[in-house]
Amino acid sequence: MPRKQRFFLPDIPAHVVQRGHNRQPVFFADEDRLAYLSWLKEGAERYCCAIHAYVLMGNHVHLLITPDDSESISRLMQYVGRRYVPHVNRRYGRSGTLWEGRFRSSIIETQTYLLACHRYIELNPVRAGIVAMPGDYRWSSYRCNALGLRDGLLVAHAEYLALGRTDDERRAAYRGLFGGADDGEGDLNGQLRACLRSGTPLGEDDFCVGVEQTLGRRIGQVARGRPKRPKQG
Repeated sequence: MPRKQRFFLPDIPAHVVQRGHNRQPVFFADEDRLAYLSWLKEGAERYCCAIHAYVLMGNHVHLLITPDDSESISRLMQYVGRRYVPHVNRRYGRSGTLWEGRFRSSIIETQTYLLACHRYIELNPVRAGIVAMPGDYRWSSYRCNALGLRDGLLVAHAEYLALGRTDDERRAAYRGLFGGADDGEGDLNGQLRACLRSGTPLGEDDFCVGVEQTLGRRIGQVARGRPKRPKQG
């Protein structure tokens, strides 16, 4: 069966996930994560990608990216892979593949789902039981977006900027989106995962129809329904 064609659109955010081969680790030390983030920043600048959120887990990464054009994200991921995989192979005396084939992706309707995707990405370490609170995990964008820790990799999206008039207001509002747990977001999390698996957009019907019209083809089954806004607390 042929692989489903991947697609990106200029100025439309995309949720990108790349996993280790057979779910094996891809990061073995802090130095590996620092190297990955450094090349990610270089590639994002080179290929005009704005990165809004990320998390580096032990055996996979999540990224939320807005590209300048339809090829930017693929070029970015190739750029990082061509540097990071040899780094790991040299450092640990290994050979062969590191990643599980192609990365997975799903474009995201901005107004309805962008901040929900932020939240899904940055809560990964909490759902995995690694930390109790997202701010306790070093290798994600949460400490920048929510707490103001400087991170030169990140570019704030307009939806994030609209959370408040000042940096302090935005961060307070952003922290409020997280509450103390997953706050009944199981249905939305399921939609996010299903869209990643199928490569279909995450958005309302009119958004998905607009994507189909832009691409000039059908994009398959998509998740339906507006998510509940996370509780503030």
